[in-house]
Amino acid sequence: MSHLTPPRQLPTADPAATDPAEEASTAPTDTATEPVTVSDTPPPPADEKATGEAGVPRASSVGGGPDDVVRADEPDAETDDGPAAGSTAGRILVTTDEPAAEATGQPATAEKDEPEAVTPTDAAASTGRAGWFGWRRRFPRAARAVGVGVTVLAGVFLLGAILMPDRLEWIDLPSFLRVPVEPIFLAIVLLALPSKPRRIVAVVAGALLGLSTVLKFLDMGFYQTLARPFDLVFDWTLLTDGADWVKDSFGRSGEVLAVIGAIVLLLLVLAVSALAVLRLANVMGRHRPAAIRTTLVVGTVWVTCFMLSVQLGGVPIATKGYSQFLANRVQYVRAGLGDAKVFDKQIHVDKYAKTPPDQLLNGLRGKDVMFTFIESYGRVAIDDPTMGPEVDATLKAGDARLKAAGFAARSGWLRSPVTGAGSWLAHSTFLSGLWIKNQQRYRTLTTSDRSTLTRYFQKTGAWRTVGIVPGVRKSWPEGKYFGLDHIYDSTHLGYQGPYFSWTPVPDQFSLEAFQKLEHGKKNRDPIMAEIILASSHNPWSPIAHMIDWKDLGDGKIFYQIKKEGTNPTEVWKSAKRVRTEYRKAIQYSLDSLTEWMQRYGDDKTVLVFLGDHQPVPTVTGGSANHDVPVTIVARDPKVLDRVSNWGWTEGIKPADNAPEWAMDQFRNRFMQAFGK
Repeated sequence: MSHLTPPRQLPTADPAATDPAEEASTAPTDTATEPVTVSDTPPPPADEKATGEAGVPRASSVGGGPDDVVRADEPDAETDDGPAAGSTAGRILVTTDEPAAEATGQPATAEKDEPEAVTPTDAAASTGRAGWFGWRRRFPRAARAVGVGVTVLAGVFLLGAILMPDRLEWIDLPSFLRVPVEPIFLAIVLLALPSKPRRIVAVVAGALLGLSTVLKFLDMGFYQTLARPFDLVFDWTLLTDGADWVKDSFGRSGEVLAVIGAIVLLLLVLAVSALAVLRLANVMGRHRPAAIRTTLVVGTVWVTCFMLSVQLGGVPIATKGYSQFLANRVQYVRAGLGDAKVFDKQIHVDKYAKTPPDQLLNGLRGKDVMFTFIESYGRVAIDDPTMGPEVDATLKAGDARLKAAGFAARSGWLRSPVTGAGSWLAHSTFLSGLWIKNQQRYRTLTTSDRSTLTRYFQKTGAWRTVGIVPGVRKSWPEGKYFGLDHIYDSTHLGYQGPYFSWTPVPDQFSLEAFQKLEHGKKNRDPIMAEIILASSHNPWSPIAHMIDWKDLGDGKIFYQIKKEGTNPTEVWKSAKRVRTEYRKAIQYSLDSLTEWMQRYGDDKTVLVFLGDHQPVPTVTGGSANHDVPVTIVARDPKVLDRVSNWGWTEGIKPADNAPEWAMDQFRNRFMQAFGK
């Protein structure tokens, strides 16, 4: 075309002649200042036309190569060579007739079931876009392989999340070699929906799957510590307690890392889950016939395996376990919400509520009564063959000390409402005579007028009631509810030594502080004390050991003892070491208590000591047993005569066949035995 020839107007494109889906974008040329023209040069032969990377014919261009083509429906698209321009400057616009496209031997338009469902990855491959830094255009086979790999990973993630059990000990290979029914139903729903609703449903379903996966992770943690699943109604406050435990066990940095890790894991699981289901939904939309056939085949396999009860290694192939898991969670929530009404009726039933104070606990008037909880002192410490012999030796030595000091003892079993953790629930169950199995019941109890065993001592006016609670390190308003005139927490026992992981004060020092602050005073009123010994609290590393009582001082001697102790991070790498340290901690608590009784007990001393719950499943081996030992020690034979009809075992070790009561039954039986 002559340079004197005026530029011609760009011909108007015939909508019927051009399919925008078949056009491809190109980078701007170096003629940014040239007017927009259309060349007189005839179009190149059909066999010279470029095709897209995905095999889709690309539009022809005049005066430029394949990278000079611009899609008419995307004027603002970007290319590898530079940013998109809002005008036609620097570009060569073309129109393509269908006959020219047909000359390539391929159809002018590629049939697609639902073109709007094409993902950005596939769109880039089909239109010749550069992709990430142009790698998709340069390596089309690798791009296709990556796409297939991502789809496969999405399917694996989906199946893994659905089939994954919510308990660590149930995770094994057969658990994942099953056919779940839930993805089949989800595939049916997605295939029945149009493109846009399908994507919305896929994202929502993926997010819900992610949330249920997080819930399974929580269940795993709760089963490992409390031997029960996470309670969606009542357990949220326990997450804060868990963070505090991590801080006390592994330091502030450990707590921060744990919290950050938990948040990152939550967001990551939700995002990956939603994207995985969306990816699979888009693939099914693009390959609808194949997806329908696959769904029918898998559905037939599931029904056949389910009807014939086909198993692999004792595990059913066809499963609906995920649906059952969700149904159980819904039932737990409904039961939790309804539990408040049930407990409200129970809390107002108290046979001693109207008993005159002068008729309460007459059999203990003039005595110093100590209710002492030994943290995590469960039946496993006595019955387990790997720990029992050493603990039995400690109990026999304790019996010998007590007998040498003139004391006798009777022992039995109580069934705790909790296991692994939740000491305050067990303490309140023992003292209130109600089954306090969750945080909601505990809150309701501590804001009610229900009298506890310790409050009944206070009501008589015959005892000064005190609490030795070294595990309390901040405000504890519930202390007033339990009827304690004075509370000694970790900051009021005079201890200047180090923490032992979670334990703020070693048991021996706590008992010595009780002697100095209350029991050893002259010309005092009788004392009723609630004492919590915390040295046997998880993680049992490092632990203190017995020293001469005269050397306790202000507790600074324990710095050297802690330095000689074990590292919890190392201990918890081995279940065997955890069990060993747990056993040593229980022995230390028992020795502290029996030595204190031998050293400071007298004719007026009455000791009731018990475990609050079993230790974590790492120690119990996953046992469902909730039993804890309970013992009454006294020098006055009249005290033990009042409980002679209980059938308890002589000594501080209960026999295997000793009576077993629910922990909430103790309060009323004790009140009856020592009442008027």
